[in-house]
Amino acid sequence: MQVYRGLPILTNQDAGARLVGIWPLDRQGTVGEFQRLAHAAIDEIHAAGRTPVVVGGSGLWFQAALTDVQLPPDVEPGVRARWERLYDRRGAATAHGLLARRDPRAAARVHPNDRKRVVRALELWQAGGTLVPAEPRLWTADLRLPTTLVGLEIAHDTLAARIGNRARAMFERGVEEEVRAAGEVVPQVLGLDAVRSGTREAAIAELERATLRFAAYQRKWMRRIPGIVMIDAERPAGEVADAILEVARAR
Repeated sequence: MQVYRGLPILTNQDAGARLVGIWPLDRQGTVGEFQRLAHAAIDEIHAAGRTPVVVGGSGLWFQAALTDVQLPPDVEPGVRARWERLYDRRGAATAHGLLARRDPRAAARVHPNDRKRVVRALELWQAGGTLVPAEPRLWTADLRLPTTLVGLEIAHDTLAARIGNRARAMFERGVEEEVRAAGEVVPQVLGLDAVRSGTREAAIAELERATLRFAAYQRKWMRRIPGIVMIDAERPAGEVADAILEVARAR
């Protein structure tokens, strides 16, 4: 979600990074678009004799930046709007029933009331793709360039404390005003509903819980990346950076 402008506090954006804040909130970008942008940025830095540092992130998007993994096809303009009209006019059950006839595997994974994913599954079917590929997409493609893959190992208690501190810092920096200014047409960003609808203390507590769940998921997929080197990150940032450089130089 860091690719979207308008929520820099909630999405913890670094203004100095590439491909951050590049799309408006009312635009639904795709991982395929991001892949092309990421490859261009990495190649530009690499061609200049420097080392790109890629930090992520969603598992599929991180892989897309580093590999030529085959992604769902891009959809022609207007296709999504047509499926959205069908869903809204004829109802969730009808749209999901159509999906069940066209792409049973996707229908089995998507609840009829999940409008966004039902529409996405239908538009992918029309484009010749699927929301649920027969083979998992996570780390099944080779890396495009020689790459050192590093994961940061942090104890659960340390991670929980850092997440709590960051959640409180977001409110001190004005995340409530940021969310109000963003309006209603925004993607589903982690913590958005909590900030929007709850008291400050309740929102902080929910943001901590949601982020911890997400962190557990992220750590699970991170350990599945082939060739990744895990590094102890419970020490000063400079020491962690030195450890990463040692791994890179050794390779």
